[in-house]
Amino acid sequence: MSDSTDGVPTTGSRTALDVWARDPGAYWAAIDQAVADAGLDAPVLVLDRAALEHNAADLIRRSGGVPIRLASKSVRVRSVIEDVVGRNGFHGVLAYDLAEAHWLATQSGIGEVLMGYPSVRRHALAALVTDEVATSRVSLLVDSVDQLDIIDSVVPAGARTPIRVAIDLDASYRVLGGRVHIGVRRSPVHSRRDALELARAIVARPGFDLVGVMSYEAQVAGVADAVPGKALANRAVRAMQRRSMAELRRRRGKVIAELRQMADLDFVNGGGTGSLEETARDRAVTDIAAGSGLFGGHLFDGYERFRPAPALSFGLDVVRRPAPGIVTCAGGGWIASGPPAADRLPKPVWPTGLEYIGTETAGEVQTPLRGAAADDIAVGDRVWFRHTKSGEVCERAREVAIVDRDDAGRATVSEVVPTYRGEGKCFL
Repeated sequence: MSDSTDGVPTTGSRTALDVWARDPGAYWAAIDQAVADAGLDAPVLVLDRAALEHNAADLIRRSGGVPIRLASKSVRVRSVIEDVVGRNGFHGVLAYDLAEAHWLATQSGIGEVLMGYPSVRRHALAALVTDEVATSRVSLLVDSVDQLDIIDSVVPAGARTPIRVAIDLDASYRVLGGRVHIGVRRSPVHSRRDALELARAIVARPGFDLVGVMSYEAQVAGVADAVPGKALANRAVRAMQRRSMAELRRRRGKVIAELRQMADLDFVNGGGTGSLEETARDRAVTDIAAGSGLFGGHLFDGYERFRPAPALSFGLDVVRRPAPGIVTCAGGGWIASGPPAADRLPKPVWPTGLEYIGTETAGEVQTPLRGAAADDIAVGDRVWFRHTKSGEVCERAREVAIVDRDDAGRATVSEVVPTYRGEGKCFL
């Protein structure tokens, strides 16, 4: 589906490519018209190719030459994953589920897949470890010998080829002697001692090959630092992130140097869409995970370092007008994971001037909206929303309509591709 070279757009004029920033109304109106012309029913998920190309090129620019490992949980559209991973500047996939990793490695032929999380699903483990193609391409993530024990209990080491494994090195920021934990709760492997102890156990154990390390600095990649109206909090976040990355670079660098004396590491993965520039400064890192920056959810509107184009969006039908100044859409409760808050809700973006009713917000079967624009919206019209996180919205739809634009910015639906769900896949 790519019309690019090395991730840089080669088609469409500057006017067509940046219309989302110059004239948002024209951008969304063109998408609405393209979907209407194609006769697509709502809820409809749309991916604007020009915006996707812009975001892919921007990710490559921000990574400073360090290859990007595509985080599949933030995409969940196989054709897009295959397209992007095949480009210069991208290398391999960070999968979120073991059955998904197996599927991508064998059905899509993606040569290098790293699990982003440990798995103890016995049926999925049995299928993977008895498939020599999959075991040559998929690296499992571990943070405990308990996970190795479970793999051996499914298929003993003598009955299978060696399993590629990577250590999940905790990247959280700990202060006051560890009494304050800043970041996500992932791996218990935080210190140099933790990592070396686990590495020794892996290297000494038959049936396993230590091939890599992963660490995710969520407190940098996943925390906004330029939220409107929160100047003091933004400064505090940026100060925390600077100190956290300095500490992580020192710790990760020492750990990787010692692990390389014990095993031939194929990769050291780190980062995320929100931390590309900072993670790229770490000389120990060989590839950086990113995925949600491709589709550009509104979560990133509060980041200082970058602002992706709103490539993915979804449209809902207006099905009734319960009162003056209010319209109601069918569906819409496509809520993102994380702490329940307003920033987890989809964001109504077109027609402009609409907002949620506080007593209902986005509902599983209906979403009422109020605002000055409501009285000009008829039953049967569409309202367009931006998602917070990309992958979760793709779990709600079977298809994605790909929109192309000509040099004048006119949009047409050029193809409709299945999501994971559209291919009958449900992983997590």
